Amino acid sequence: MHTLISTYLIFFKIGAVSFGGGYAMLPFIEEEIIKRAHYLTYNEFLDILAISQITPGPIAINAATFIGLKHIGILGAALATLGIVSGPFIFMNLASLFLDKYKNSKFLENILHHIRPVTVALIFSAFLSTFQQSILDIKSLIIFIISFIILCSKKFHPILVIFMFGFLGIILTYLKIL
Repeated sequence: MHTLISTYLIFFKIGAVSFGGGYAMLPFIEEEIIKRAHYLTYNEFLDILAISQITPGPIAINAATFIGLKHIGILGAALATLGIVSGPFIFMNLASLFLDKYKNSKFLENILHHIRPVTVALIFSAFLSTFQQSILDIKSLIIFIISFIILCSKKFHPILVIFMFGFLGIILTYLKIL
């Protein structure tokens, strides 16, 4: 029972203090799930992150669901998902009372203006952390560079790039080239 409550509270905390969407939540998830609670190894987290990106829905909710499922099972998935969404749900309902009233306030505009760079920093922090754990050899660096170039210059849809390299990995593994 303690593990169930703990799982809900960890994800409630992550959801309640995260601004900027799912990618901005990743440093919080990393800190709480890997470093503090030790629910996952970093490699398991990267696998869940990859699955969360190709699964329909918000990445943070998908990640919470998969982490809860891996850690506890179906009930863990439900509690982690509920935890990650209940914080923002409560916060946004309370904030909406004030945002509507003060929507033209210079004070509120100033606060939001200063939160934006923090959100970008959180997303960049998630990128750096994931990059350091994912680029382990020359092969993974080449895959990163090629996929980055394809995404930036050719304007391919990200899902297409993910499936393309996943399919390539299957073929190369089947042919025993990797």
